[in-house]
Amino acid sequence: MKCIIFDLDGTLGNTLPLCIAAFKKAIEPLAGRSLSDREIVATFGPSEEGTVQALIPQHYDRGIEDYLLHYRELHGMCGAPFEGMRELLDRLREQNVRLALVTGKGERSTAITLELFGLDGYFEAVETGSPRGPRKTEGIRAVLERLGLTPAECIYVGDAPSDIEASRAAGVPVISAAWAETAEPELLRPLEPDELFVTVAEFERYLERSIG
Repeated sequence: MKCIIFDLDGTLGNTLPLCIAAFKKAIEPLAGRSLSDREIVATFGPSEEGTVQALIPQHYDRGIEDYLLHYRELHGMCGAPFEGMRELLDRLREQNVRLALVTGKGERSTAITLELFGLDGYFEAVETGSPRGPRKTEGIRAVLERLGLTPAECIYVGDAPSDIEASRAAGVPVISAAWAETAEPELLRPLEPDELFVTVAEFERYLERSIG
């Protein structure tokens, strides 16, 4: 295992509730109505630009800027990565394991979270989402090409069923991260990820065995 490719929301940190709160603060005043969590989550797949386009296309530019403003202001809801995650990343770097990030988030919100998590510079390659739709398979392939690695030399770590599907399409083994409060292991297991862990500590023990 030469490289671990991480998802961000729900994998590095518990940022999904933050995303939903920021969308509500940004979109509800412009839409003139309340939005349910379910309605917001149903638009996920594209980056946040895609969510704004789906819900308030007539206020697209304002919606994006307001979202990013509230996303930063509310980031105290998730002020740090999951417990043990930063230490795990540090150990992996000490062991010369290459780290990459492939997320469905947009470039600007990804930068905000990496900055506020203190993870700037941890990831050798970063691929973000697109407002046009999911692109994690393309992102994983782009990381492999950029780092000069084969699929068998990497693993992808993500919390969603779509992460399993994207990894499979790219030919990369996949670890399901089910340690967030928003994780749904009952949806992940039927898709048969290579491994599924419900705590960061379990994942760390697996890596210790795999990397040595």
